[in-house]
Amino acid sequence: MILIFNRSLFIAIVCFIAFSSSAHSGRTNSEGCHNDRKNGGYHCHGAKTNSYTNKSTSVITSTSPPVRTGYNRKDWPHWVDADSDCQDTRAEILIRDSRAPVKFKRNKGCNVSWGEWLDPYTLQVFTKASDLDIDHIVPLAHAHETGAANWTREQKRAFANDFENLLAVEDNANQAKGTKSPLEWMPDNKAFHCEYLEKWSSIKNKYHLYSSENERKYILLKLKGCDLKIR
Repeated sequence: MILIFNRSLFIAIVCFIAFSSSAHSGRTNSEGCHNDRKNGGYHCHGAKTNSYTNKSTSVITSTSPPVRTGYNRKDWPHWVDADSDCQDTRAEILIRDSRAPVKFKRNKGCNVSWGEWLDPYTLQVFTKASDLDIDHIVPLAHAHETGAANWTREQKRAFANDFENLLAVEDNANQAKGTKSPLEWMPDNKAFHCEYLEKWSSIKNKYHLYSSENERKYILLKLKGCDLKIR
């Protein structure tokens, strides 16, 4: 995927957020995209403001220490059918990321079985949906440990199903990543590193999640390298 925005501007924004506790992006469009089979297929309605984010009194700034309580994946409802069209979030992402028209199980238009996916983490091509996981770029457990532990169930549901934080990837790559941050794990496909770090930073800024000093320095250094490559 060719990035069309100015990397220098992106890095400047990340730098500002890293050193200013009052900087927040606030822009959300969770569940703004979906596959509407009655109205032209997969499409986006444009940016939407996620009301869940503003409801929380526990959302922290990027310089606040993380809150650590017991993580339970069941507290984060995911793969929901937000628009009641029988396609849950997993199906929506598979439809979005497929390079070819998808096929559904039992032709009911609900569960995706076949398509063509280029995994950005490994550069492998898959045609069978069961070979793929839907990865949370910023993992749920990582979000929990960096500011989301005290979110409401609605907020956790919105985060877990945010299209901006989801990618269809090879299941083994997703399992190898687990809950790791970029300090601990990066995709095998080095050509995707710049975009991966930009997505990671964008999501953490969007939800005001805490980043350690080492994490911020690592990402800023790598993004500066990305900027040099395109000059």
